[in-house]
Amino acid sequence: MTLPVLPPYYYHDHFTEMLSFVCETYGPVLTDEHRAFVARFSSLSKDAQCLFIRMVNRNGTVFNPSTFKYTEIADPVGALGELGIAGYVRGLIEQDYAAFMACLAKPVLFDGAKAAGVSDVRASWPKGKLTEYWLANLSFGTAFQRCGGEAFIALGDTEPLEFLLYLYFGKTENNLKNFALRDLGILRTNDQADFSARFADADEARACFHYARLLRHFETKSDEAYRNSVAGVLGGPVCPTDYASDLRNRAAHRAGLHFEKKGEAALAVQLYRAGSSAECHERLARLLYAEGDKDAAEELLRRMIDDPASDDEFVFASDFYARKFDGRRTGLCTELLRAGRTLRVDDTWRGNPEAGLASVLRRQGVEVFHAENTLWHCLFGLLFWDELFESGQLHSGFDWMPHCLKDRTFAQLFAGQIETRLAAVASQAALPQILRIVAAKWGKPNGVFAWDHVDIDALRALLAGARATGLATILRLMCEDYRAMRDGFPDLMLVASGAVSFMEVKAEGDVIRRNQLTRLRQLGNAGIPAEIGRADFRFDPDQDYVVVDIETTGGWTGGDRITEIGAVRIRNHQVVAEWHSLINPQRSIPAKIVALTGITNEMVRDAPLFADVADSFMQFMGDGVFVAHNVNFDYGFIAAEYGRLERRFRFPKLCTCAAMRRHYPGHKSYGLGKLTRAFNIELKNHHRALSDARAAAHLLNLINAKRDEAGSRSEEIAA
Repeated sequence: MTLPVLPPYYYHDHFTEMLSFVCETYGPVLTDEHRAFVARFSSLSKDAQCLFIRMVNRNGTVFNPSTFKYTEIADPVGALGELGIAGYVRGLIEQDYAAFMACLAKPVLFDGAKAAGVSDVRASWPKGKLTEYWLANLSFGTAFQRCGGEAFIALGDTEPLEFLLYLYFGKTENNLKNFALRDLGILRTNDQADFSARFADADEARACFHYARLLRHFETKSDEAYRNSVAGVLGGPVCPTDYASDLRNRAAHRAGLHFEKKGEAALAVQLYRAGSSAECHERLARLLYAEGDKDAAEELLRRMIDDPASDDEFVFASDFYARKFDGRRTGLCTELLRAGRTLRVDDTWRGNPEAGLASVLRRQGVEVFHAENTLWHCLFGLLFWDELFESGQLHSGFDWMPHCLKDRTFAQLFAGQIETRLAAVASQAALPQILRIVAAKWGKPNGVFAWDHVDIDALRALLAGARATGLATILRLMCEDYRAMRDGFPDLMLVASGAVSFMEVKAEGDVIRRNQLTRLRQLGNAGIPAEIGRADFRFDPDQDYVVVDIETTGGWTGGDRITEIGAVRIRNHQVVAEWHSLINPQRSIPAKIVALTGITNEMVRDAPLFADVADSFMQFMGDGVFVAHNVNFDYGFIAAEYGRLERRFRFPKLCTCAAMRRHYPGHKSYGLGKLTRAFNIELKNHHRALSDARAAAHLLNLINAKRDEAGSRSEEIAA
């Protein structure tokens, strides 16, 4: 794809567009400092404006003016002088030391160190090591003198600009790259014409910006950034809203974790106390208990139980209190995991236990949908689409997630509409609203769900089979605090005789996360059954195995194509079905392949295309395990064919070649022909798909006999 060429004044035009939008939309939020910044910028010449924007849009804050060569700037020297007078740029000072070092080439660092009389640096050192040496052993003044610091400049205070960009983008930014990504077609933006301000209160806007900026600084993961943040966390602005408090809590939690890991428990305690979130309270309780202050830990836990900030906080506090102060030996998560239903799952599903359990449950007559969080996101987003995306809740073209979900004001802003929607859910009358949105808005991007996750059959089953009032209860919780409820939902939705239940899938060694435990309890309290399903991996004779063989025009999946597919379904060591088709490869079959397989161009000329048999073959696979001799060859070709149709092909694999090596060692060759002769397996028409698949199916039965025997021995040992 050829990217468009951006016009000369591209960044200038978008910067002034941003300033105009912010000044018009956020007038009451701006302070005299921000208005003065805009006024100073507007008084500059166009050259100076363009140079400032270019500097802002580059990485870092320190620059060598000799690199300022831009087609839209006629006089960069004069422009730089204007910026200096306006206070937008300045000479280097000690706080620029690290940024200055980052601008210098390795030879400059090495030569500068030598000129400063340093003898223990080496030319072979990488730049990073040279930089670390300078910062640790030499002063900024020495670096300025020996490395040409007088030739460099730095941006002045960028906080006013960062605040304006924060108002516009809703996150801390220090450049305009999002505009470029949008106009190059890389970043998609919404096309809503009516935008509202994300902040109406100046104190809230400044508090949110302050704590969001701290969180951005933490992304460097440097100890210095965390230490510089302590005063900003402990003495930062008062938070007038929940959203501002959430940002402060996240900053306190992140900083507390950093100092806790460094062994500075007293500072970590101080930071956790500054937060009011469940995460801060949990770490504080654990740390107080670990440091021996059990009275303070017990008092905190009692407060958390009596007045929890969230369901998660209540679950943690009651569980931790019971184990540490009431003598209970196991935690709620462990107890719930042990109480889960155990299902035998064929061990070929080890990499995907959710699909494995789904396969077992379908054999039991249960309809299974992969749900997890996506089902609930889709239900919530479709049910409340009008309120979320058609009522001015987006704040710029770069927003997808309505701010009212972030700051927990959605339930307050749309109380009447929410009650109407939830009443429809409770009376099982919500489906028409959802289908209307699907028909009218399909494919329109949003920040709540992806359209390719929308499963209408799953939504129908959920709305029809779950306890309606309970479903309304869960949706109400999502309305009140979407951020807290956006994850942790169980993996599978089960429908048996029309009734809906949910299952969280766990394999051996898995643990239950706190949010998963909370969702299970919330669903249960709402009258919607939810349980743990534990996968016991071992050979399962009732598992369907689909033994596949293909013939192709060659060995390259990117260019060669399939000419024939044969498949045999095995269950309980017996053949229960077969599938076969020649395939038109839409290209000539090489003579050497014709000689090997006997499949000619005439034989496939009128055969179906792969697209014509794709549905039939997928239906034949069902919930089967894909088996083949040298399985990656056959699987790779078939997956590539589905990929050309933009369809997903994902099944567990079993290789009869590799498994025969493991279970029947000692043979000189493990080719299909040699193995069939060694084990007296009939193989007619070798290199024809169905014949080879039948032969490989016999090998599979030999392999499964060994697997079954090993599983029986394990059961005897366990007993």
